[in-house]
Amino acid sequence: MNETSEIRALSNGFNQKGVRDHNERLILSTLLRHGDLPGSDIARHTRLSAQTVSVILRKLDQDGLLTKGAPKRGKVGKPSVPIALNSNGAYAIGYKIGRRSSEMCLTNLSGDILFEKQVNYEVALPKDIFRFLETSFETVMATFDETVTRKLCGIGIALPFEIWKWDISGKPAPDEFLSWKDVDFKAEVAKFTRLPVYMVNDATGACWAEHVYGRGKEFSDYAYFFVSTFIGGGIVINQSVYEGTQGNAGSLGSLRVGDAEGRTRQLIDCASIHLLEAKMKLAGLDPQALWHQPQDWSPFDDLVSDWIAATAPEIARACLSACAVIDFEAILIDGAFPADIRQRLVTAIQKALPLEDSRGLILPKIAQGTIGGQARVIGAGCAPVFAQYFLSANPRSAA
Repeated sequence: MNETSEIRALSNGFNQKGVRDHNERLILSTLLRHGDLPGSDIARHTRLSAQTVSVILRKLDQDGLLTKGAPKRGKVGKPSVPIALNSNGAYAIGYKIGRRSSEMCLTNLSGDILFEKQVNYEVALPKDIFRFLETSFETVMATFDETVTRKLCGIGIALPFEIWKWDISGKPAPDEFLSWKDVDFKAEVAKFTRLPVYMVNDATGACWAEHVYGRGKEFSDYAYFFVSTFIGGGIVINQSVYEGTQGNAGSLGSLRVGDAEGRTRQLIDCASIHLLEAKMKLAGLDPQALWHQPQDWSPFDDLVSDWIAATAPEIARACLSACAVIDFEAILIDGAFPADIRQRLVTAIQKALPLEDSRGLILPKIAQGTIGGQARVIGAGCAPVFAQYFLSANPRSAA
């Protein structure tokens, strides 16, 4: 975020008796959004009374959720003491279940990754995924002492909705892959931990990560595209990630886009990395090379350039379609690719957008996301943290 970027204000608080839980969340959310602030500024941002803020800050400090900085003396009056979130006040475990790989991470209240683990595969099979979930969880519990493990607030799992419909191995889907339809994630996780479990769509999870720890502070309403094996996304309205009653909001990969011949397809079929994988196979190259860490796509630049040229106009059309429904001030683009590829793709989308038919619309700002390939797993960790500590327009139920 550049220095001149504006941080939008959060909603106002309430001074009435009996709603302190909301006000605690509001203060924690204000500190998450704005960074360290003295009590007077917290009162100004939240529009809570100074007395209400003082009482809540004492409670949050006792709960280990805050830290105090060195007093700062102004020209007049008492020195002000900046208050900040205690990064070590709470922790969460996030899992990203993908079609090519799964990841887990342990994050703190500030979204810092303290531990991570990954497994790759050709086909996502339940027995392999749940073995990974359990063994990686046990590794965290054995690696960290009680000062961390007793502050675990839950487990977030980000995965594609209806994953059993999206096998792209190029072979007939095995019966075990199709059995995803009947899997109860919360029941499976309950076999090795009693921590509450929160489910989120993987692309929406990536949107959460960008909104909380990336550029979300700059915009009030925006759409977010995350390009991976398939493309998905999320939407933010009035500074809140909006998931919808069934979690389907922001399923931008399902948007219909049309080509020059008037044919329409879902965006997921014409703007996803699996299309680049297919090109690599035809060229006799191993598509798994795209996912090796750290990622470097420079050896395949000719194929990548063609993929960007074909993908950018499709995403540009989808941006216009999204803005025809909600007046987004910006569209953020991120994905599971190297940062230089993200920059090239965003530049190509910016050039393609004015060439599309935009009658009746004001073109949105097209900008890069900042989190990158780990956005989905970090976003998964956001789910239990937000459910218990911060304001959210979309409270998620836990096991």
